[in-house]
Amino acid sequence: MTTVRARAARLVPRTLRARLIAGLLVLLVVTCAAVGLATTAALRHFLVDRLDQQLVESGGRYAASLEHTGHGAGPDTRAQTPGTLGVRLLDGRVTAAGVVDGDADDVDDPGDEDDRVTFTPDRQQALAALPVNGPARTLDLGGALGHYRVRAAAGRDGDVLVSGLPMRPAEETVERLATLELTVFAISVAAAGAAGAAFVGFSLRPLRRVVGMAERVSALPLARGEVLIAERVPDDDPRTEVGRVGAALNRMLGHVGDALARRHAVEERLRGFAADASHELRTPVAAVRGHAELALRHPGPVPAEVRHSLERIDAEALRMGAIVEDLLLLARLDAGRPLAEEEVDLTRIALDAVADARAAGPDHRWRLALPEDPVLVRGDEHRLSQVVANLLANARTHTPPGSEVRLRIERSGGQVELSVTDDGPGIAPELAERVFERFVRGDRARSRATGSTGLGLAIVRAVVRAHGGTVEVASRPGCTAFTVRLPPWSPGALYDGGDATDPPPPR
Repeated sequence: MTTVRARAARLVPRTLRARLIAGLLVLLVVTCAAVGLATTAALRHFLVDRLDQQLVESGGRYAASLEHTGHGAGPDTRAQTPGTLGVRLLDGRVTAAGVVDGDADDVDDPGDEDDRVTFTPDRQQALAALPVNGPARTLDLGGALGHYRVRAAAGRDGDVLVSGLPMRPAEETVERLATLELTVFAISVAAAGAAGAAFVGFSLRPLRRVVGMAERVSALPLARGEVLIAERVPDDDPRTEVGRVGAALNRMLGHVGDALARRHAVEERLRGFAADASHELRTPVAAVRGHAELALRHPGPVPAEVRHSLERIDAEALRMGAIVEDLLLLARLDAGRPLAEEEVDLTRIALDAVADARAAGPDHRWRLALPEDPVLVRGDEHRLSQVVANLLANARTHTPPGSEVRLRIERSGGQVELSVTDDGPGIAPELAERVFERFVRGDRARSRATGSTGLGLAIVRAVVRAHGGTVEVASRPGCTAFTVRLPPWSPGALYDGGDATDPPPPR
């Protein structure tokens, strides 16, 4: 049943053009069928009425002449229509029957053995059941006779005389009309279908223009940078349905364009502020650190509480400096600042990063899977090292001691794939969707024990996209995998960066 429904669903037209044409053809077929049935029924009724009129006008002369065939008189065939039937019944039994043939000279009667008309008992019973002097009826007399229109009248000798005319000419006329109608209607439906398809296609041109405009607007990178929506629907006549839709779309596009322009202006101000603030904060943070270190080097005795405060000032200044550097890096990537372009050995970066991770997290189990040959990419070696280091630091920070962290590099589908997988508790589903956003942290309480700023994975995504690659995460309890895909080494230039929230560049 499901398969039948699926096949039926596939046969249903889906496009508006196909549905309009199908509806037009269905209406035309229904109309033609109604006209054909009505004309055929009217013609049949007319021809039957003519037969009934001929039976009345004939007065049953041929059937009456059969009353005396046994007394030397022959049946009267003068002015009788070929095929006229005459039957004499006495006490419900057929005593004589004849049919006028085409020559009007050879008449079937009980005395002619070659042309005798005989009826089966059930047909004799049907003839005997005809109402005397009643309306004409249609009977199937079987054999070569077929259907006849018959009428019974009372005879002069206490018998019943039945006169009949063949239905075959009327039926053939109706059949010829039905054949002609089918032919004409088929040609008409085919011609109407072709003309209707052309007319519907012409009428839907404004709607196709609206669809084309919508498709072009949907292809614009609305999430990236400054976007000018110059597309407009040419059909905006308020007197038509498509015109009203076009006018509404034009107004909507205008509002969207204004909103995008304002958003871009706000983003530019925020980027400028972040870049300026980060740049300006570098100097005072460096000064704070310098004074703290100078105070710690004082040769004289320093109270323990003061030394502890100075050490905390130095540590927090160092942490603030790292945050400032991260913000400044993101601001530069947002502004599309070009990165270095050089041949980078990703396997060497992985070896150094895992070695540093072992030193920073000796209570974790670190695994490294590298291909036999060096894997080369084109990009900024320092920033790519930062990507790998951030991913390993993220795995170390958010997994308990004893967890295994695996770094793998391989070539897959014409790209270089670097993955960092751990067997920790995983990432909450509501957090996994936002894990690459800025200041999104796995530890809700801003613990200083981990030193997490919520910028590490945002930097990973920004740097990877600046290299024309992609990064994604898949997490479940017991397995979290961050996968970075980069284009292999080639003499071409780098992707020009863009906003860290932009979609990945086209391949």
